[in-house]
Amino acid sequence: MHKFQVGQSVGLIPRVIRQAAKGNYEIVRLMPENDDDPMYRIKSTAERYERVVPESELEPAGEPRSASAKQLSAA
Repeated sequence: MHKFQVGQSVGLIPRVIRQAAKGNYEIVRLMPENDDDPMYRIKSTAERYERVVPESELEPAGEPRSASAKQLSAA
C-alpha cells in the first residue's frame, strides 16, 4: 500500500551514488504494486525529467531525515 499520494510534496533522501536536485519533489504517479517497497514517479521543478524511486527513499516534505533520527534516539 502506498504511503504518499499523487500531488503530495516529498523529499528525496540523499544517496552518495545518485545526483539529484535539492528541494522537494512532487508525486506524479503511483506505480503498480509488485513488491514490499511501493514505487513512485516523482518530479522536481529543478529537473526536466521524472524519476522512479522506491518509497524507502522518500520522506514527507519539510521533515529532514536527521531531525527524524534525533527524535527517535531521544525517545
